[in-house]
Amino acid sequence: MTATDIADAAQPQRGEALVQIRRVRKSFGAHQVLRDISLEVPAGSVTVLLGPSGSGKSTLLRCVNHLETIDGGRIIVDGELIGYRQAGAKTHEMTPRQIARQRQDIGMVFQRFNLFPHMTALENIMEAPVGVARRSRSVAKSRALELLDRVGLADFAAHYPAQLSGGQQQRVAIARALAMDPKLMLFDEPTSALDPELVGDVLDVMRELARDGMTMIVVTHEIGFARGVADQVVFMDGGVVVEAGAPSEVLDAPQRQRTRNFLDSVK
Repeated sequence: MTATDIADAAQPQRGEALVQIRRVRKSFGAHQVLRDISLEVPAGSVTVLLGPSGSGKSTLLRCVNHLETIDGGRIIVDGELIGYRQAGAKTHEMTPRQIARQRQDIGMVFQRFNLFPHMTALENIMEAPVGVARRSRSVAKSRALELLDRVGLADFAAHYPAQLSGGQQQRVAIARALAMDPKLMLFDEPTSALDPELVGDVLDVMRELARDGMTMIVVTHEIGFARGVADQVVFMDGGVVVEAGAPSEVLDAPQRQRTRNFLDSVK
């Protein structure tokens, strides 16, 4: 990023929001995927990103924990610049070790569950606390068992992923992300790979997290979830924020025709 990128990006006050996205740009070759995206996510709130395929919502989510680099702007989580360190007017990408440390505070749940197939549900949840956070196995095991109970899988600790349904695997993936005690949870279409009858259990876990005050950014097409749980709904298309606001505004009384067309298509 250039000095101009840094100067152009707003400097929010610490504590104003847990997540602050300022004029973020991202391209893949000649294709600009994100075009000056600015967004704030208050602590303890749920933001749902809606939009058609290719709108940039999943790319934006991946930028928040630096799974994708950005070409301009900045992303700040809890007052900390993500993925970069600033030296004067310039920024430099952090080392892999520094980036890994930042990711400990940001849990992410993907469309595909990405569980280790050779590990039980319990072992999958314990892996990062033991291997990354260097917690004792006894502490990590106790916490993992608590989380399995929290997601309704207390009786499945010894099961391997192949022995679990898709919905159960996704709930293990959520527990695995929570095991690092993140400040922020990112969900990238967490129910899109599930059979319809399995979606409800995963959404119920997410609703409980929201009730408990977990800050969440969720990419989903589940309009009912957005209406019932989100504090903020952001509709994206063509790499820009078309419309953002409370669910009652964006979902029930959208101002833009493009938003109305999209909502009509997913009803």
